[in-house]
This record gives sequence, C-alpha cells and structure tokens, in this order.
Amino acid sequence: MLEILGKTNVDFMGKRNIAFIFSGIMVLIGLVAVVQIARGAANLGIDFAGGTAVQLKFDQAIRIDEARKALESNGVGDAELQEFGQDNKLLVRVKASTTIEKKTAERVVAIFTKEFSNNKFVVDSTTEIGPTIGKKLQEDAIIAIVISFAGIILYIAARFELRFGVAAALATFHDVLAVIGAFYILDKEITLLIVTALLTLAGYSLTDTVVVFDRIRENLKLRRRDTEEAMINGAVNQVLSRTIVTSLTVVLVLIPLTLAGGEVLHDFSLALLWGVIFGTYSSVFVASPLLLLWPGARGRLLKRS
Repeated sequence: MLEILGKTNVDFMGKRNIAFIFSGIMVLIGLVAVVQIARGAANLGIDFAGGTAVQLKFDQAIRIDEARKALESNGVGDAELQEFGQDNKLLVRVKASTTIEKKTAERVVAIFTKEFSNNKFVVDSTTEIGPTIGKKLQEDAIIAIVISFAGIILYIAARFELRFGVAAALATFHDVLAVIGAFYILDKEITLLIVTALLTLAGYSLTDTVVVFDRIRENLKLRRRDTEEAMINGAVNQVLSRTIVTSLTVVLVLIPLTLAGGEVLHDFSLALLWGVIFGTYSSVFVASPLLLLWPGARGRLLKRS
C-alpha cells in the first residue's frame, strides 16, 4: 500500500556469496552458543539451570531498584526481580548457582524482613526448580523448536514445492541461531521467555519469506524467458517496499518496549527486535538465494502450476 522505495532494481542474487559468508559466521556463532547452552556453560535462567522463585506481597508499593539494592548488599546479586499487581507484589528468582549461606527462600525472606522492616509482607508462594526439571525444560524447548521447523517444511512444501520448504526452514533456522548467538556473546540470560521469543520470530520470519516466495512463484509463470536468477531478483525487488514497511512497523513497536518496557520485557523484546531484523535480511539474502542451489527445480514447478 505504501511504496517508500518506488521501483528498485537491486542485484540481490549477485551479492549472495557475501551474504552467505556473513550468514555462515552468524550460524557458526549460534551453533557454538547452542553447544554451550547444552553443556550448561551459558547464562541460563532458573528455568533451565534450576533455582528458587519467591513471591512476596507487601503492604505498600515497593520499588524494584530498592529491592535489588537490598539483595545485592546482602550477597544475593544474581537475582531476577519482577513487579506485578498493584506494585506491591514482587517475584524474586534466584539461580541455583548463587552462593548463599542459608536456603535461598529463607535468605531472601530474611533480607527483606531486615531491609524493609517498615513495609510488612507475606510470602505468597515459594517454588524450587531442581536441575532435573531444568534439564527436562531444555529438552522440551528443543523439541518445540524442532517440531516448528518440521511444520514449516511441510507447510511450505505443500503450499509451493519442497525446495521452497527447505529454503524457508533453513532461513528460519538461521534467524533463530543468529539471535541465540547474539544473546550468548552479550551474556544475556536464556530463559523460557526467550524460547517463546524465538518461536515468535520464527513465525514472523516465515510469514515474510512466504510473501517473497509467492511473488517468485508468480514470476515463474510470467517471466519464463528470464534466467532464474533474474526472475528471483525481480520478485524480491517487487516486494521490497512491502517487506521494509512491514518490518518497520514491528520495529517501531519493539524499540520502546526494549528501551522502556522494564526488566521483564527487555530481553524478550530485544530478541524479537533482532529477530525481525535478521528475518527481514534472511528473506532477501538467505531464503531466496537458497532456491538457486536446487538445480532443475524450475521446470518441475512450472509443470505443477
């Protein structure tokens, strides 16, 4: 609906080797990150590493920065805090790796009793997540991602052709690994919320890729005399404005969420922000060029169409 770029004629396929080198580096970093996560050597949240979650309800509102300062001054610095309700409820999540003298839940309660003696509270709930549960959650997360990729291949293969499904799955896999690699390099905590973000961006990346693939399929019928490289280039240029506008609308929402969404939403929205950027890039420079690596497929697709 909005042609912000007008008619373009960029040779995207001619730049595919450079894009493949860059993407290869990102995928390699992502694979290293996955191995480190599986070994438990990454910054894992209590969902995967195990730990304790304590939910407290105060008589008066409590500020997260004051609560964190109280914990840090008493030797519990590696804690994740979350406000909810009327700003008088606080969720404290402490990883099992944190070294403290007493049991985690008892220590947290003792710290807040001492530091906020004028603001009484009650313990709503206490949850212990052991390493066995954390390992099971890791396995379930991997299974969820694998199932999603299998679904992508089957859907795109049925909707278009097998090579489209494989290319879309590889491009989505590239996006997920790129975000995981970036989080690993920056030592960001890997939690179930991040896994949720990865599955969300996989859906976004797939949707963007399908739009490009649909135009490629149309050009397969309309531009029979063009080389496949020229035909794919034309299709990408034709949907370029749409791709950029769609991505910008999502990015404009995610930037304020990342900057001012609070501690809980920050990493989630940051993962989505990077995912949208990588997903837009991969639709043009990864998924589409991958179609060229599948020789002889154009003739078969034309027979089906």
